[in-house]
Amino acid sequence: MAQEFTINSSAIESKINQLLPSQGGFGAGVDFSASTMVIPIVDLTESASGSSLREDLQTAYDYSTTYFDITNASRTTIIATTGFYQLFGNISSFAVSGTVKVDIEIYDGAAYKFLFKSNSATTVTSVGFIPSIPFNFKVFLRAGDSIVGSANSTAARLQGAFRQIADINGNLTNPNNFSLL
Repeated sequence: MAQEFTINSSAIESKINQLLPSQGGFGAGVDFSASTMVIPIVDLTESASGSSLREDLQTAYDYSTTYFDITNASRTTIIATTGFYQLFGNISSFAVSGTVKVDIEIYDGAAYKFLFKSNSATTVTSVGFIPSIPFNFKVFLRAGDSIVGSANSTAARLQGAFRQIADINGNLTNPNNFSLL
């Protein structure tokens, strides 16, 4: 059987008022109480259960990371499987006469939408290297969605890699061959 205790402590009252300002303080005649009854608090998060890694470790690149390299090709499929992905890499190109385009798009089976786009100047007087442009972002693909990349000439290059970080339901995907004891 649980026992109840009344606590009269100005230090505890002051600390509760400091930590819980929304309570507005306790008025006169209101006492704090304590009980010997044990009330379990169950934390159902993945972190508390010890069954998953911290996010920064969970998103580590591993052997399942897939590399891609696109040049002189239009709308080449990079990812076509549902889920959450981290996509990273860089765009590099040389300035040549004409426009050099490099794009990353999401395709839903009917229409394309740009996620990342780079166009060089269309009026170039001399050939030269254009500094590479890095990218690093997360994407979500539903059923029927895909990520495609384009580089419209041999002077343009889209290079990078991707790794699935969660399935379509948001369940984190640990690095390949990783297991907790």
